[in-house]
Amino acid sequence: MPTPKLRPDIDQLPAYKAGQRPAERDDITTYKVSSNENPFDPLPGVVEAIARAAADTHRYPDPFSRRLVDALSEHFDVDPDRIALGTGSVAICGQIIFAACAPGDEVMYPWRSFESYPIWTQMASAKSVKVPLLPDERHDLEGMLAAITDRTRVIFICTPNNPTGEAVTRTEIIDFLDRAPSDVIVVIDEAYVEFSSSADKADGIDISRSYDNVIALRTFSKAYGLASLRVGFAVANPVVAEALRKTALPFGVSSIAEEAAIESLHREVELFERVEHLVQERDRVWNAFAELGYPIHPSHANFVWLRLGDQALEFTAACEEEGITIRPFAGEGVRISIAETPANDRVIEIAKKFKLSLQ
Repeated sequence: MPTPKLRPDIDQLPAYKAGQRPAERDDITTYKVSSNENPFDPLPGVVEAIARAAADTHRYPDPFSRRLVDALSEHFDVDPDRIALGTGSVAICGQIIFAACAPGDEVMYPWRSFESYPIWTQMASAKSVKVPLLPDERHDLEGMLAAITDRTRVIFICTPNNPTGEAVTRTEIIDFLDRAPSDVIVVIDEAYVEFSSSADKADGIDISRSYDNVIALRTFSKAYGLASLRVGFAVANPVVAEALRKTALPFGVSSIAEEAAIESLHREVELFERVEHLVQERDRVWNAFAELGYPIHPSHANFVWLRLGDQALEFTAACEEEGITIRPFAGEGVRISIAETPANDRVIEIAKKFKLSLQ
């Protein structure tokens, strides 16, 4: 009997590799530090907002999430028609590519970077153009400019970059935009922007006010701690924002996610107290790795990146043995999320032991 017909390239579609939970242990507390999640419980008032919204789960959500759009408009001082929503910023990446690319068009991004870029690109039958990072883990912006062709439709700038943690400065982005074609969409993917304290930090929302080809992309999953509710937003010129709304999943942002996001916007004093704590913990972990002699570059996100090459999986196994799951990239490195202080302490101890085992 013939089997169902699928796209011939579906077997080559790369699978998204999510961070794994640790195996249950009776002897020690285990920690998941593989998904860049916020280790804090939801902000005050958020659980209550979720409970109130849950009472209406027999109804469809507002397809336009107008209350959240209005809240974002007021909070970031942008017109509502410049805002588009999606089920996390990862979904909006797809909305952007589907809105801009026909089969054979090119999507450019640094590599290594966010794993969803090549997945969405292939799903749209577009062509990936991967520009390797510089030796210091930063974007090769000159290389990206040189790689632009007449088929380039979308360029992703991931800052801070996932998984390496390095950031592109505002000065660098402005210079890039001034030299790139104005009809090519440039996405400033800022999923971790709240954790960056760079003196010349780029603000994609602000930059998008001056460049009609810029899309600022943000999420409530990381700093705001709403990872399981799946809500992100883009800010762009009204024509582009409308295209993103057209390519969005209908009813994608649930009523629960909408109410939780609105409440979170009202709680930014508490939010940034938590962010500051995580930044301090990140710097503490970073300094510990640096003092141990690990290959490490600055991180502006809520994780650190170790380029361990062939030792990446070995280090990952050493962490798993101690009840810690991290995110390995075989042959390249490992990404370690900043989590609860005891988890961070244990990671440092594992790093010390692993270093000694190599001597």
